[in-house]
Amino acid sequence: MKRIGYIYEKLVSLDNINAAIMRAAKGKTKRKMVSKVLENPTLYALKIQKMLKDKTYVPSPYVKKVIQDGVRKKERVIYKPQFYPDQCIHWAIMLQLESILMRGMYHWNCASIKNRGIYYGFNHIKRVMSTDIKNTKYCLKLDVKKFYPSIDKEILKEKFRRIIKDNDFLWLIDTIIDSSESGVPIGNYTSQWFANFYLTELDEYIKSNLKIKHYVRYMDDMVMFSRNKKELHNARILIDNYLQTRLHLRLKENYQVFKTESRPLDFLGYRFNRVKKELFITLRRSNFLRFTRRIRKISKKKIINMHDACAVISMHGWIGKANSYKCIKDYISKLISIVECKKVVASKMKGLVN
Repeated sequence: MKRIGYIYEKLVSLDNINAAIMRAAKGKTKRKMVSKVLENPTLYALKIQKMLKDKTYVPSPYVKKVIQDGVRKKERVIYKPQFYPDQCIHWAIMLQLESILMRGMYHWNCASIKNRGIYYGFNHIKRVMSTDIKNTKYCLKLDVKKFYPSIDKEILKEKFRRIIKDNDFLWLIDTIIDSSESGVPIGNYTSQWFANFYLTELDEYIKSNLKIKHYVRYMDDMVMFSRNKKELHNARILIDNYLQTRLHLRLKENYQVFKTESRPLDFLGYRFNRVKKELFITLRRSNFLRFTRRIRKISKKKIINMHDACAVISMHGWIGKANSYKCIKDYISKLISIVECKKVVASKMKGLVN
């Protein structure tokens, strides 16, 4: 890939910084610091521009928060950056860097990328399991151990130097990378892009060297298919070796290799069941329970607000992707009207437009 230069002068332009402030403020306008910046965004854009031009920017200390993530209550440490100037600068970086990173991004890398996501990966897995039964006979499912905290900062910096030749821009990227104790911090907008970029060479290795025909990655969770179980076991060993030697990462020990007609593939919040060459998709049990509890709670309210209406519509769409007509009929339609929820959202949006 040809190295790119002259990025920093675009990054420090007032147009780019103003756009970054607006993007960073989206959905946070009621927060005190955000509303203060939005009262005079040009003033704060000029301040950010000056600290970047003078290279006086020093990342603010993170606010650490330990959360219990998901139904399995997995403990994660979230690092919350300050809105000003940090989140604004993160967005200013990505407004210039995103298109560069996208040039080498694997097509079926689905996490945290515009116009991709859960449904993007979902549709691909549904298609290949339905149409290419021979090459999806066996499945390998694996993920990286403590991915974000284990990313080697020096390797990540070197990767950026292979695609960027702007020293000022590299200084800013290094500053963001070095702002945490280890790895890249979960919480920065830049981190999800940096993490995806870190595994780009692994994607190329799996497709070009290992010749895996069907492979999907959602951040550090990976699924690949083959007609041959031995091929997948060998691939797992080679991938683990590649991660350790080239990226200083390790796979979790709980990898799975299984026949797709003997057990379902649990991935992206769904379970892909193939029975006698027919594919049936159901919700992951934990998601189903979470959705139905939320629906029951909302249905008991006398008035449905905008937040609840959007949640119901979102859950209806999520469930609707699966073979779930009976689920929608018994657990949503009997308790709450989707039509009424859509009316609430339409009414609210009409008020905003007017």
